[in-house]
Amino acid sequence: MVKAIVGRNGSGKTQYIEQLRRQVASDRLRYIAFSDSYGPAVDKAYYLQLRWNQHDIDPETPNVGELLEKAYRLAGDDTEERRQLQRHLYGLFHMEPLLDKYVITLSSGELRKFQLTKTLFANPSLLIMDNPFIGLDAETRDQLKELLQLLAEKQRLDIILVLSKTDDIPTFVSEVIELRNGKILPPCSREEYYNRQLPIPPHVLSKERQEAILALPYQDNDYHTDEVIKMQQVSIRYGERTILNNLDWTVRNGERWALSGQNGSGKSTLLSLVCADNPQSYACDITLFDRPRGSGESIWDIKKHIGYVSPEMHRSYQRDLPAIRIVASGLKDSVGLYVKPNEEEYTICRFWMDIFGLENMYNRTFMKLSSGEQRLVLLARAFVKDPQLLILDEPLHGLDLKNRRLVKDVIETFCQRRNKTMVMVTHYEEELPTIITNKKYLTKS
Repeated sequence: MVKAIVGRNGSGKTQYIEQLRRQVASDRLRYIAFSDSYGPAVDKAYYLQLRWNQHDIDPETPNVGELLEKAYRLAGDDTEERRQLQRHLYGLFHMEPLLDKYVITLSSGELRKFQLTKTLFANPSLLIMDNPFIGLDAETRDQLKELLQLLAEKQRLDIILVLSKTDDIPTFVSEVIELRNGKILPPCSREEYYNRQLPIPPHVLSKERQEAILALPYQDNDYHTDEVIKMQQVSIRYGERTILNNLDWTVRNGERWALSGQNGSGKSTLLSLVCADNPQSYACDITLFDRPRGSGESIWDIKKHIGYVSPEMHRSYQRDLPAIRIVASGLKDSVGLYVKPNEEEYTICRFWMDIFGLENMYNRTFMKLSSGEQRLVLLARAFVKDPQLLILDEPLHGLDLKNRRLVKDVIETFCQRRNKTMVMVTHYEEELPTIITNKKYLTKS
């Protein structure tokens, strides 16, 4: 049987699953949560740029292949049937090219594949998956759905899917359980669930808040350039692995780009070059705001004009600070807050938290929020300094349909302001705002 647990961000889905896990005390229950990052053994040393600074990784750290082989052996006897399952999963998720990588260097989508493969080795009787499809490209999402249906039907595996994006509930789901404000509604079929949902309005951001964004005062230190990003013959390699190969890319002022490609094609690597998080950026021919990389600017000179959110950033926030201090850290370009903002800066933070529907969460601590609420906080952080360049890497991860519409409204409104440029990554075409002017598709090298 396959069940789906659905509900808006903050509706109580996580608490429901935690209670269920306590009730079902079984060593054959496996749970994969969106909040699982790279695993507790690695997270202790994780920082935002570590994925790009691979020389900082302890050489004794096991790679993906070693960790998967260990998980395979711990899960059961080494039989031909289980080896067939291993080969099937490796083929399904295209794991072979990842086996010699460190887990910390995996892209968001590759990390999901690793987690799923490792979990399925354990031959669970009950599998709970929190937002399993986010971060996966369209082909892999379809393959995963086929695999889950096969496991449910052929191996009698009970599966519970916890979903924030509810417009794509798999057809093989037999029962939908909806939570509203912590209350559990009676179970229903997929079709019944859709029939009782009210349509999402075409716009969620109010007219007053749209006007407030457009009326924000402009800063005196803005760059006024035609070419915001210019890359010429940019190549990124790690050992024998080529991520980007002789890439040319120019982003002009006012353009809004959609950046897409399969998992592991280099999208986040490309954005890490723009944000100066990747040390190889200083060996590349990159110009930002008409200033060549390495011409004397500091990383902070670059970042003060860029608003940025990404899965890597989400993973790097592990301190339980009040949400407003997380937003305020965007004014200082820090992970955590090391300089106390003044009252004027806190007023700006409250403005952007209100824009993203976080009016009642100023002092709620970050780790007590749902993953969707955390993403909204990080989005407020990206906008708080009124940046000239928005870098949005999978910005709608973990958001429900209404909040997705809200965020798209904010993006569309913000980009109407003068001197605003955007690059956005998503694996869902329907997540793109209507203002997209250019598209770039990366292929694996």
